[in-house]
Amino acid sequence: MTAQIPLPLETPSRLAREDFIVGPGNSAAIGFIDAWPAWPSPAASVHGPAGSGKSHLANVWAARSGARIVEAAVLDEAVLARNPSEPLVVENVDHAPLTVPAEAALFALIERGQSMLLTGREPPSVWPARLPDLVSRFRALLSFPLWAPDEALLETLARKLFTDRQLSVPDAVVTQMIRAVERSPAAVRDFVARADAAALAEKRPITLGLIRELLSKDV
Repeated sequence: MTAQIPLPLETPSRLAREDFIVGPGNSAAIGFIDAWPAWPSPAASVHGPAGSGKSHLANVWAARSGARIVEAAVLDEAVLARNPSEPLVVENVDHAPLTVPAEAALFALIERGQSMLLTGREPPSVWPARLPDLVSRFRALLSFPLWAPDEALLETLARKLFTDRQLSVPDAVVTQMIRAVERSPAAVRDFVARADAAALAEKRPITLGLIRELLSKDV
């Protein structure tokens, strides 16, 4: 029998506050977001690897504060010209080297006390910048990590990803998967997508057998 070829449809993520998975590695960050607007400083940052929940947390804060979300790479004079009282999420500050205009705009936003949440993969203390003053501002930012290699959190993340795909998967399958894949949120996300695609193509449920077959291909 010819296997069905699954269509590469993107599964929408649930980004509400109640969908955010809280664990030891991110509890301080979500506690800080929940405290808005009683922040001790107007700007703060969250950091963690791909898939750790940076954009999810940014969306939670944007919904709470009315913030606009922009990519750091597109910051320019036009962003500065907007209402300075408007909260702002600046995503992926260290994803790629910022242009000179983007650095200048980001420095100006921090200097004028814009309410901002910045995101990056690494802590802001190591974010690169050409402007020495911007480097100093990065190092002074209040920052919260979003990730620690916690098995319980990984399992909860995997269950959420399966649920987002409307899949019911036994706990034993999730446990086997988490013990075998790389201990990172991106690796879990990728493996869940592979399992979903394989199950759809072969018209079978996601079982321990299917998980083991996929894992054997990675050896």
